[in-house]
Formats: sequence, structure tokens, C-alpha cells
Amino acid sequence: MNTKIIYVTVFFFGWLSFSANAQEPLQDSLLTKEEVISRALDSNFGIKIASNNVDIAENNQSILNSGYLPSLRAVGGYSYDLNDRLTEPEGGENVDQRGIEGEAYSTSINLDYTLFDGLGRLYNYKSLKEQYNLSQLEARETIENTILQLLTVYYEVARLSQNMEVLEETLQISQERVKRAQYQFEYGQSNNLVVLNAKVDVNTDSINIIETRQQLQNTKRDLNVILNRDINNREFQVDTLVDFIPQLQIESFLEQSAYNNVSLLQAQSNIIISDYDIKVSKSGYLPTVGLTGSYGWNRNISAATAFFPGSTTTTDGLSAGINLSWDLFDGGQTSVAIQNAKINKENQQLQKKQIALQVERDIANALGNYENKLYIYRVQEENVLTNQDNFNRSE
Repeated sequence: MNTKIIYVTVFFFGWLSFSANAQEPLQDSLLTKEEVISRALDSNFGIKIASNNVDIAENNQSILNSGYLPSLRAVGGYSYDLNDRLTEPEGGENVDQRGIEGEAYSTSINLDYTLFDGLGRLYNYKSLKEQYNLSQLEARETIENTILQLLTVYYEVARLSQNMEVLEETLQISQERVKRAQYQFEYGQSNNLVVLNAKVDVNTDSINIIETRQQLQNTKRDLNVILNRDINNREFQVDTLVDFIPQLQIESFLEQSAYNNVSLLQAQSNIIISDYDIKVSKSGYLPTVGLTGSYGWNRNISAATAFFPGSTTTTDGLSAGINLSWDLFDGGQTSVAIQNAKINKENQQLQKKQIALQVERDIANALGNYENKLYIYRVQEENVLTNQDNFNRSE
């Protein structure tokens, strides 16, 4: 598998890129984005299955599966006869023979080779080559989807980890608020309702921590499944530092996406295969020429009879021949096959146009979502500063 494809896919689909801070030492339990991608490529079950399918397609497109090589087979046989014979000659004495034995040995080596089959073998071989290319694209699609799923879960673990820190800080603030409310109540500056409301907030914050902790544990299990690790292994952290992809780099990815999109490449490959199917079907109109050859050895052992003595006959020799077959009319099967192959090619072309339109839409939606989320992020940064200032004054 080409790992360069993976990183291109990561940058295309991932709006945020997690990066480690070079100034801070990483913990032993910290899983970086590069580490999880590398492990997924090596251990993910879906990627392994896709890789095996590529190996199958590679075997299918080899010369051994092309039909270009001759077939050679050996045949051998042995037969034994045991008969009783009664001979009744006219005007003569009957001859009754019992236990007449006969044996026959035979062996041969036969060679068959197709010299010409209407070019069907050629186009079928090219079709197998293109199917191998298609299997590589399917494997690439599996890898891209797996990495997309992996990073989505990775980002969710990071988000929930940050939320846990925020919720724990919020709980601490609520607990301090209860203390202040109790002091105010003791000094007569507020009533007991303020204390009760503060305690309700503590309980609410505690519930939020419990629920978020459970979500974080579940998400870590999801990440372990993708990485083919022990699902109960939750003693790890992910990198929560964030860098945004530069706008120029995003524009470069978007320009190449229409040409590198794996669904479009698969559609184009299917069109090529459909074109080969048409040519394979047309080969039914042409004759087939074959070459045959064999070497044989035979031995027959016959028992003596009333009129002939026993004998042993041995023969061996070579034979060769050429044959031609031509279906002048096959009931219209070839014609129907060609028409169906043409219709299938048209369907593949229509599907490619549909996919191209969907890709254009997805790119536009992804870019719009990215720009909106980035704007919201910038606004929220300002809100954080304002709220922090208000909190400091209130505290």
C-alpha cells in the first residue's frame, strides 16, 4: 500500500491537523495521529481484507490465467478381460474355452493450444489487467474510509478529553460557589434558597462529568477496535493541540480532488472494462483455430483361441493436427451479448457523470462547512477572552 495516498487523504478530509508541541515531552501513553495511522495500516481488519483482494486480482491478471499458454495432459489406462467362449462351427465339433484372459495397457501425452479465438483471449487478458487496477482503487477507497473513520474517532477522543477538563474545572467552581453561598447565608446576606441552587449546580456538574466520562470510554473503545487493539485498553491519551491547514494548501487539495477522487477513478476503470467486454463479445463472430498433438503408447495382450495363437501387440507414435471451428449462427446469443455489453458501458458512463456531480457538490459543501466552522472558531476565541475577563472580575 502506498502510504502517500493516506496522508493526501488525511489532509483532504481532515479540517484540523493535530500536531505535537516540540517544546513539551510526550507522555508514554500519548497516541499521536501518525502513530494511529501507522497502526491502522498494519492491523486494521478491513485494510487487510482489501489487501488480500488485491493479491487475488494480481493472481488473476497473470499470464497463467490468460489462456495464452497451452494445456498438456497425460492419460493412462489398463484393462483386464476374463471371458468364456463357446465356438460352434458348422459340421465341426464345438470348442468350449474357459478363462480366456486379455490385457491392454495405454498411455499418452496430449497437447492442446488455441492459435486464434477471435481476439477474445486478448481483450479478456486486458480486462483482467484493468480489474487489477480497479481492485487497487477499491483497496485505496477502503484505506481512505478507514483513515477518515479513524481520525473522526481520534478527534472525538480529543474533544471529550478537553470537555472532561472543562467539566472538572466547572465542578470545582460550583463547589466553591456552595461554600460562598453558605458563608453568605450564615452572615445573613442571602437565604437558604441560594445554597440549595448552588448544590443543584454541583449535582448537575457531577452528572455531566459521569456522562462525559462514559462517552470518552466508549469512544476510546471505538478507537481500539479500528486499531485492532484490546478494547478495554483506555490508559492512553491523544494529542489535543490543534493547527489549522493553511488556506493555500486547502485550495491546492480542492483543485486536485476532482482528478484524484477514488470514486471517479473507479468509474473510469469500469468504463474501460465494459469496453473490453464489448470486444470480447464480438469475438464470437470470428472462428477459432486450434493445434493438437499427442504421443501415445499402447500394448494389447490377447490369449490364444481355438483358431489363433495368443499375441502381444505394442504400438507407439506421434500425432498432430490443426482444427478450425466457426459458429456461423449461434441462435443470436453473440448479438444479445454485444447489445447488453454496450448498454452496460452506457450505464457506467452515466454513473461516472453522476459521481462527478456528487463530488463537485461534496467539495463545495466541505469548503463551505470548513470556512463557517473556522469563522465560528475565531468568534468563540474572542468570547473565551471576554468570558474569562468576566469570570475573573466575578471571582
